[in-house]
Order: sequence, then structure tokens, then C-alpha cells
Amino acid sequence: MKNSICLLFSLLLTYSGIAQEIMGAWEITQDNSIKTVLTFTDGYFVRTTYNSENGEFIGTSGGAWELQNNQLTEIIEFDSNDAHRIGNEETYVITITDETLAFKDTDIILKRIDNGTPGDLNGAWLMSARVMEGKIQNRDMDNPRKTMKILSGTLFQWIAYNTETKEFMATGGGTYTTVNGKYTENIQFFSKDPSRVGMELEFIYGITEDGDWHHRGRSTKGDPIDEIWSLRP
Repeated sequence: MKNSICLLFSLLLTYSGIAQEIMGAWEITQDNSIKTVLTFTDGYFVRTTYNSENGEFIGTSGGAWELQNNQLTEIIEFDSNDAHRIGNEETYVITITDETLAFKDTDIILKRIDNGTPGDLNGAWLMSARVMEGKIQNRDMDNPRKTMKILSGTLFQWIAYNTETKEFMATGGGTYTTVNGKYTENIQFFSKDPSRVGMELEFIYGITEDGDWHHRGRSTKGDPIDEIWSLRP
């Protein structure tokens, strides 16, 4: 009995270590400017391709993931180019080193951007409320219409989509920093309007007693934003 418990504990530690290795952001660049970025947070991932020279958005997909030994399983929750993939479970055999993430039987080798640090906001967040005229307007996080924001240690991306209709609405992302209570986004791609690429947005932010992320600032259009985001379970 004691040996069985020790073996189980050892396997759990091994699984945890393997899963931890993949956390963070990875990228590959093809044809000099076509960049694909793959970000893993606790339980959720996003994969996005765009032109790094002009910010042209090419496509994004993501959802839940799990890693067992070297087998990566993805459950697709949104896909901007192929709604038929939504709900699919896709499995890959991968190899991870300190600096690379390789997919077996392909020539795809991504380089590590970060390991989930130093981002204070690392995680997958759902918009859970807006503050309008000083009043909190809660949003049902179980609603199929979602706005999710995934952050690694240095990268962010928001995605608006509907899990029921399989509709993709929009996305945008780039790099971010959190310094002295200020959350700053630098936009590198924006699906609806590439002219927003290169903009820097600054927000005042904080984490509430409940662990929610509250930030205030202005959108790419200059409209005031006062939002509350909650980590996905």
C-alpha cells in the first residue's frame, strides 16, 4: 500500500513538472514575417498567426488543453477560420526543452518567449462585469457569448466568440507590462482594424479581494473602459 502511494505521488509530480514546462508563450516565424504564437496558461491555450511586419491578422484558435507525458491534447473552443473544428479533441506528440517546443512528424519548432513570468496577470480571464456610472453590471460567465483574455508572462490576447453558435467575433493582442499599478498593452495585431496596430493602451489596474482583475482606461477608439475580469476555473 505504501509503495503504491509513493508511486502515485511520483507520477503526479512527473505530470505536474511536464505540464509546467509548457506554460508560457512560444513562437515560430515563417517567410520572414508570418508569425505564429502559442500561449499556454493554466488549463487554456491560444494559437494565433499574423504578419509581424504590418499586423495583418491571419487566424486564431484555442480552448482547453492537457499534457500527459509527451502527448498534448487540445479541445477546440473557438476557431476564426474553421468553425467545424470547434468541439474537436486534437492530440499531438511534442518534445519540450528549455528553449523549444517541437511537434512530432512536422517541421514545426517553436522558440520560447517566456515561461509565464513575470506577468502578474498570467492566466485565462473572462470578462465578468463592467462598471457603468459607478454601478457594477455583472455578466454571466456561463453565457456562451464570451470575451476571454489570455496572458502569459509578457503577451496578451483577447478573444470574443460564442461557444453555442460557434461564431468568432474579434481578437487583438501583443505585449504587455504591469508596473506600479499600471497595466500597459502594446498592440501587435487586431482582427477588425489593422490601423490599431502599434497603439499603446495604459490602464490603472488592481486585484480585488476576490482575486478578480479590475482595470480602468480607454479603448483603441478612445472610449472609457472600466472592466472586471475573473479567472476561468
